[in-house]
Amino acid sequence: MSEEPVRGDAEAMIAEAKKALWVMVGLLAALWVIQLVNAPSDYDLSREFGIEARDPASLPEIFTSPFLHYSWAHIEGNSGPLFIFGFLAAYRGVKKWVGVSLLIVVASGLGVWFISPAHSVTVGASGLVFGYFGYIIVRGLFDRHLIDIVLGLVMALCFAYQFTSLLPSQEGVSWQGHLFGFAGGIVGGWLFRDRRPKAVAAPDPATALLPKDFS
Repeated sequence: MSEEPVRGDAEAMIAEAKKALWVMVGLLAALWVIQLVNAPSDYDLSREFGIEARDPASLPEIFTSPFLHYSWAHIEGNSGPLFIFGFLAAYRGVKKWVGVSLLIVVASGLGVWFISPAHSVTVGASGLVFGYFGYIIVRGLFDRHLIDIVLGLVMALCFAYQFTSLLPSQEGVSWQGHLFGFAGGIVGGWLFRDRRPKAVAAPDPATALLPKDFS
């Protein structure tokens, strides 16, 4: 095999990884700028643009709630995992990452909207965190990339404690968003998997030489 295609693939992956790095830096910067505006107002933005369970008027807030938090500890707890998992989810392709992210946001948000306690208002990026976590775990299996299979296994083992947050375990923590975000990430791994072209079978020489029937 020529070294040129291999070198070209490596360079393309490095370029995409750099793009993914800056995308995640930009996303985190946006979250912290919003937090700086939100905190002095006693988190009015969180109450106004969070997801209120089973309120039809609150459905659009599915797309705003991941950018909002309820405290400094809340955003600090989400920032590290979001950056790590988000980068690992995006390093093979930012365009694919955008599609996966939208799917996770919708899945997590609808889960919160449907089954959270009545009149509760939920915000936070943890649904995205768990969505990326699920996506990273299964992506290698669906794409059949060895490095991603190993990466998914390592992430699952290193962050196994995260699985406890997929079930009701702590008051005030949106396990609904975690669980449905995680499920959205797994579905995203399947929907956005690499699709290889099907191999075309070579014609059978024996049948290829038969004369055509013109009758």
